[in-house]
Amino acid sequence: MEMRNSELLDRKFMEMAIELSIENVANGGGPFGAVIVRDGEVVATGTNRVTANNDPTAHAEVSAIRAACAKEQTFKLDGCTCYTSCEPCPMCLSALYWAGVSRIVYGNTKDDAKAIDFDDSFIYDEIAKPYAKRAIRFENMMREEALAGFRAWTDKSDKVEY
Repeated sequence: MEMRNSELLDRKFMEMAIELSIENVANGGGPFGAVIVRDGEVVATGTNRVTANNDPTAHAEVSAIRAACAKEQTFKLDGCTCYTSCEPCPMCLSALYWAGVSRIVYGNTKDDAKAIDFDDSFIYDEIAKPYAKRAIRFENMMREEALAGFRAWTDKSDKVEY
């Protein structure tokens, strides 16, 4: 059975993401790669540079989002697909939602990542807990004063919604 053009493109971009993940290991990074594509064209790529850059947010998908948004001069990636070598972690998944991508295609699963000690299940568990039971202490402070920023935003007539 012959593959459709869209399936061939999916394979091409997933192969790119996988190759980025392999190359990144050789270059001192983590085994993760991501490719952001719009209309069959690569917008940007990213790799995991957490330890190389001493940046816990430098995951492949976040790096690709940053590069794509800078290139496109926008904070929205509507109509884009993110091909990633691994199922996104909670941070990357949130970032992809905030960026507004239309589709996520992934290779390895979160269970595959867990098997090599990239386990994000504790974050999912923490989110479900009440604040008082989380590993990181949460304290609400000066809410009334903080609401001033929200009022300023609400009253601003020329704001850029996101």
